[in-house]
Amino acid sequence: MESVDKFKVAAALLLVVAGVAGYYAVPADQGVLRVVAVVVGLLLAATVLWFSSPGRSFVDYARDSVKEAQKVVWPSKKETWQVTGVVFLFVGVLALFMWAVDSGLAWLFYDVILGRGR
Repeated sequence: MESVDKFKVAAALLLVVAGVAGYYAVPADQGVLRVVAVVVGLLLAATVLWFSSPGRSFVDYARDSVKEAQKVVWPSKKETWQVTGVVFLFVGVLALFMWAVDSGLAWLFYDVILGRGR
């Protein structure tokens, strides 16, 4: 990363910090103005980052991510409910199995080996 880009990233971070500081500098009864201070800080930081190499790379990455997400074939409502049912069934069976193993080991150790059940 070039030194100019490092400066731009540092400036963007300072703008975010300034926005948060503005939030705390404005009195608590001025709720809208406090939020505006943070939003303005974030927007100015995004603007500075937009003109940096890492910012442009991030925007390209985000565009590619949106294109890939549009290619996804999402399941139908029926398929979603079926898979959810299978997951719940599996969790129930696994819970019963874990209970059986736990109870069996407790019986083996406490009653058979240690003889505490007598």
